[in-house]
Amino acid sequence: MSINSQDFYAALSSVGANFFTGVPDSTLKSFCSYITDVLPNSQHIIAANEGGAIGIAAGYHLATGHIPVVYMQNSGLGNAINPLTSLADPLVYSIPMLLIIGWRGEPGSTDEPQHAKQGLITLPLLDTLQIPYRVVDDSIAAAQSTITEAFHYMQAHQAPYALVVKRDLFDKYVNQSSVQAAYPLMRERAIELVISQLPTNSIVVSTTGMTSRELFEYRTTTRDSHAKDFLTVGSMGHASQIALGIALQKPEHRVYCLDGDGAALMHLGGIAIIGSQKPPNLTHIIFNNGAHESVGGQPTVGWQIDLPGIARACGYQAALIATDDRSISESMLVLGQIQGPTLLEVRIAPGHRANLGRPTIAPIDNKRAFMDFVK
Repeated sequence: MSINSQDFYAALSSVGANFFTGVPDSTLKSFCSYITDVLPNSQHIIAANEGGAIGIAAGYHLATGHIPVVYMQNSGLGNAINPLTSLADPLVYSIPMLLIIGWRGEPGSTDEPQHAKQGLITLPLLDTLQIPYRVVDDSIAAAQSTITEAFHYMQAHQAPYALVVKRDLFDKYVNQSSVQAAYPLMRERAIELVISQLPTNSIVVSTTGMTSRELFEYRTTTRDSHAKDFLTVGSMGHASQIALGIALQKPEHRVYCLDGDGAALMHLGGIAIIGSQKPPNLTHIIFNNGAHESVGGQPTVGWQIDLPGIARACGYQAALIATDDRSISESMLVLGQIQGPTLLEVRIAPGHRANLGRPTIAPIDNKRAFMDFVK
């Protein structure tokens, strides 16, 4: 059995939940897409990261006295631990909020390697945080009962409560207001153009999601070595800092970080650290499709802000924008002759190939081959 997203939202609404914030998740994709479609921006804020969502929810409660809903993937619990323990916890400000957590890597299920550890520790971590929880049953009647129980608890104890959601709980729902293509170029083509112009001894660090998958397929297609690439299949938002750590230790190599708009926004302060360290051999490339593509296409603010302007203000030596084959090629030539750090924002259309594969190399093997290469 499964649950219709509209029915689940109605169950939440019936107990007074009318404010939502969080970071979209593939397990919660249908539900996140539904509330993106039906709620105005004043009632639904897609946060930069999960910790930020806890802060937004706390502000909402402080201003209204009502209980907010915060959604996230279980990997995002790491970002949320600090504000959950030092802000929302009953020992501090005692702020109630309903956490809806997508359970990737559930023990006994098949999932991507980056979810294995988090899947094992999701429930024990909630126990450690002393946040009561229920795994949501796959019927709307049972879910309604669980939601009612959760709100009674939060009202009585003024503390967070978590609903843990297994994969395929929700019926499929396709976002009706997903980001529309404003730029013609697809990311896969943009990656091909970028990689084809790199010096042969270049190091590449790619962010989680479709970017690493498309990079892996491009290397496979061209029969090039995967050892040049560190595929950051988890750790969303941290690829640029991994690239910085490598660039500072390997000044003889050009280092390229292939980032995404959602990932870059998640930990935007990383740009300031790169700018302050001024690694001359680091180029930061952000493929900006204005969307959380792999989890339902909900919008980011990537097309609303000036990423090159932010980079320049933080100390990057040059920052350019490209939107097509020609401007990518020209920008790569220009940036290749400038002492870094430099940034290239590539504005692209949302979407990817339906038959896009996944890396066939285990993370530990990727690490070993990569370390051998950079020696």
